[in-house]
Parts: sequence; C-alpha cells; structure tokens
Amino acid sequence: MRNRNHFVAPALGVMVLISLALGASAQAQSGNNPAPILVHSKFGGQIFGFDIDQNGTEGVLAEAQTLANGNVLAAVETFDQKTGKILNVLVKTQTQDDFVTLGVVGTSVGLIEHEHVVKFLDVVRTFHLINPLSGNKFTATWTPPITRKQLVNQISRTQGSSNSAVFVTDDNFTPLVFTSNIAANTFGPIVKITDSTDFGSVPPPMAFDTTTNQAVLGGGPGCFGCLPVLGLVDLTRGTFTKFVGIGFGFINGIAIDAADGVACTTTEDDASVEFYDLATQSGSIVVLPNSGGQQFFSGADVEFDVAHKLFFVAQPNSSSSTGSTIYVYDSKGNLQETLNGFSFSNAFNVIAAHIALNPGNRTGFIDGPDAGVTEIQKFTY
Repeated sequence: MRNRNHFVAPALGVMVLISLALGASAQAQSGNNPAPILVHSKFGGQIFGFDIDQNGTEGVLAEAQTLANGNVLAAVETFDQKTGKILNVLVKTQTQDDFVTLGVVGTSVGLIEHEHVVKFLDVVRTFHLINPLSGNKFTATWTPPITRKQLVNQISRTQGSSNSAVFVTDDNFTPLVFTSNIAANTFGPIVKITDSTDFGSVPPPMAFDTTTNQAVLGGGPGCFGCLPVLGLVDLTRGTFTKFVGIGFGFINGIAIDAADGVACTTTEDDASVEFYDLATQSGSIVVLPNSGGQQFFSGADVEFDVAHKLFFVAQPNSSSSTGSTIYVYDSKGNLQETLNGFSFSNAFNVIAAHIALNPGNRTGFIDGPDAGVTEIQKFTY
C-alpha cells in the first residue's frame, strides 16, 4: 500500500480585499450533529477514500488493513446514505493488493483504482467502473492514456457533467492534466505542466470549471510564509498559465462555483479562506473564525454545493469548538453556518479527509470520528 499525502508565466497582480472575520457572522448559524449516523468499514480496515452519489441513495468506500500473516485484507463496499449500513461487498482480497475509491463522477458512476502488487515496488494499477453505483458491481474498466510509471493523483469528482479533470504525475514529478468522459472511456488533449516546482513536488488540489473547461490547480513553493500560486489549465486549447495568489503557504483545498467563476481555497500557514474572481484573478481573504490566523487552525478540504451555491471548508483543528469543524460560506465569503461535532484529523489518513455533499437532501459525509479512519460521519446543513 502507498501513502497518498495530501511553462512559466509572469505573475499577475492580485487585488486583496481582506475581511478579518475573527468571530462567527451574526447571520451564521452554529450547530452540532448529536448522535450522528456513522458508516463503518465492513471489516474494520482504514478507509481508502469514499464518495456518495448525488443522484442516488448509495455511497462507496474502499478499505484495507494488514493481517497477522502480512497480507492485506482489502475490499470495496457500497453503503446506504440514509442509514449508513453497508449494502454490498463488491470485491474482497487477502493478498498484497489494495483498492482506492477515486470518486463518484458523471451520473452515478463509481471509479475504483485496483493496485495489484506484482513484487516489491512493482505495482500494476487498473481502474474499474461501478456504473451505475446502485448496480453494486464492477461493470467496465477505465483506461487512461498513461504509463505504468505515471500515477493518477486526482479525479475532479465532477457529478452532473459528463467530463472530469484528471491530474497525473510520474516519477520525475512531471504533472499532466486532461479531461475524460470516464463512463465512455474517452479522453481530451493532454496538457503537460512544465512548472514542477509549484505543481509537481506535492500533488496540488484541483477543481474543474465545467463552464470554461478549465482545471484550476492550487500550488506554490510551499515554504512558510510564501505566497500560493494558482495554475489555470485550458483543457480545450491545451494551454497552461498561472498567477500568484493571496494568503500564505500551500493551498490545502480548492473548489469552484463555475456559474459565477469563483474559486475558493484554503492556505496552510495562516488559517485563511480565499475567494477568487477567476476572470480578473483578484481575490479576498476571510480568516477562519476565532483562529487568530494561526497555522494550527488552518483549513483543509473545500467543496461546493452547486444547488445552494455554498462552499464547505473543513477545519481539522477547530477554532470554534472541540474536535473539528466545517464552515459554510456563500460565494462572496459570508459565513452562513458553522457545523461542529466532528473529528477528522489527517494525522493517520492514507487518503486525505474530504467532504462529500448531496445537495438534493442537504446532507454530507466526512471522515471520522475514529482516529483509525475506519468510519465516516453523516451531517446535515
């Protein structure tokens, strides 16, 4: 098993409008999720990624744990979004192999990576579809145009659109980005990201703007106090540009409101959330409530509810309560809701914690609270 951690263009000026929201907005509601519904991995292994179907009632997860004999029990399972109950075990192995849930994409299509260990440091990766997810079985394979030395780091998890963006690296840290209609197994032009310093040393978070057919990468040099850099990959023209962002440190999470051309990011060093107008490459900063801008309270994953136009920001170390918190912002950076009662530290995660949303019934799931990452927690908003 492996640990997945989470062309040079002149930098353009960025207009900074800073709103130091050190406390919760008067309009923002704050709440906990008492007696939450939890999804437990069937065999007690660590969860290697999960997602939920925004057009259905199921979710999918992969799990793995090392057995006493040195082999790995690995499985892929579907679960009921309403009850949290495991519905089906699609595959289970007890070899050196493992599985990773890359996401639910398109319309109810689950995407699973199978990592088959031939021998030490020799791994063959194949990609399997569950189409539709409610069918609870593998139906086809996805065959991206990559070599065995290249690694699929991210899929944009775009639901409601036929295409998703794919981010790939190789052993020389040379990133590639392309689109794919995963269900149809078709692919757009491959764009090579020649700036491996800002976007290759650590795989950057990525969001996909379905309106402009543009992938937005959250990168930067990563040194403490350094400015982040955003990469814009035009997946129609096959071009790449970048601009210097606001905030400090690595970009930890990114999501896009495609209709309004707004990107939302979190940065590592200053506990801030940034909102960018992608057309003008200008932005504004909101400091996470009660954080004092301290790195310990920095945000992580960012997700967008397209139906209600809300950004969800995960904060592993809560500055508003105990454990972890999710903050809900509108596209202008106004805090709408504070959700407490979570525990999703990334300390022991193989796959970084992320928020999965179902806007249709205003529910979501997040890793935890078990420190061993064997469960995920449902919430409402």
